[in-house]
Amino acid sequence: MERPTSRVLAVLELLQSHKRLSGSALAKAVGVDGRTLRRYITILEELGIPITTDRGRHGGYSLVPGFKLPPMMFTGDEALALSLGLLAARSLGLEDLSPAVTSAQAKLERVMPANLKRRVRAMDETVSLDVSRSEDPRGFNRALDVLSIAAQSGERVHLRYVTAEEDASERDVDPYGLAYRSSRWYVVGYCHLRKDLRSFRLDRIEDVRALGIAFTRPPGFDALGHLVFSAATMPRRHTIEVWLDTDLKTARGELRDTLGLFEPANGGVALFAQADDLDWFARQLARVPFAFEVKGPATLREAVKRWGARLQRSAAPANSAGGSRAPSKRRRPRERTRPKAAD
Repeated sequence: MERPTSRVLAVLELLQSHKRLSGSALAKAVGVDGRTLRRYITILEELGIPITTDRGRHGGYSLVPGFKLPPMMFTGDEALALSLGLLAARSLGLEDLSPAVTSAQAKLERVMPANLKRRVRAMDETVSLDVSRSEDPRGFNRALDVLSIAAQSGERVHLRYVTAEEDASERDVDPYGLAYRSSRWYVVGYCHLRKDLRSFRLDRIEDVRALGIAFTRPPGFDALGHLVFSAATMPRRHTIEVWLDTDLKTARGELRDTLGLFEPANGGVALFAQADDLDWFARQLARVPFAFEVKGPATLREAVKRWGARLQRSAAPANSAGGSRAPSKRRRPRERTRPKAAD
């Protein structure tokens, strides 16, 4: 039977916070009966935690005097990483984890030195992360937990999945990995229904369960890379090629990875993409800080020209109509003689 680790640790937390607790008080605080509590005490003793047990009606439990768990020591960079991690956890569409995040932060602060505790609190109270939330986070915790374990252990799962058109289906999937992309959680794996590699949004998974059937996950599989590649190469109305006068790192930094595939070419970067809306694609190109050349299609060149002309018109003086025009000379008003006020 699986040990309820969180409650066992809760017992240890209570024993560290109090000199002595009666069995009934400790069981009530943890939410178990006396027999289960005694089993938890046994687990802690097997882990090497010295616990004194007072028998009898008014008996209780306490840690051996002088015993303290080794303090958790963090460097400044480690404390910074933990603080940012807790902040990010609140923003990744996992609303049910909010109490757990608060509890984890409280535990960390309890064992941290005063100077690191101040840094953690300062980070929590003054830093905001712009991490988009998923629209409907319900059920994410269980799905994320089951799928990540299945992917790590190589165990097939059964999904009940609902598409964007609200078509429900049942399918077996070998989960290769999970990724968070564009405010959505995805699992990527081999779908036995479609006989191909597929990605599934977690907010559309109505039910998931492990099947106990083993599979071999491809070594080094990159779930996020697969999502990016799939979005960039999805067949659309227009096939696009653009040469960018920059390096690969800058090109990917200025343009979204989902825009297309980037490859070094002729001292710059070749961008290969698919798009349905060429005007939208022209706007993406117009905002980059480096030069570029549209190789094709010709309709994209026309879209870029239209967008450039629109920018020129927007930059023209407000009093111009269809072009620049010298401002008209205005007559200087004559000064009027006013009667002096009486002293």
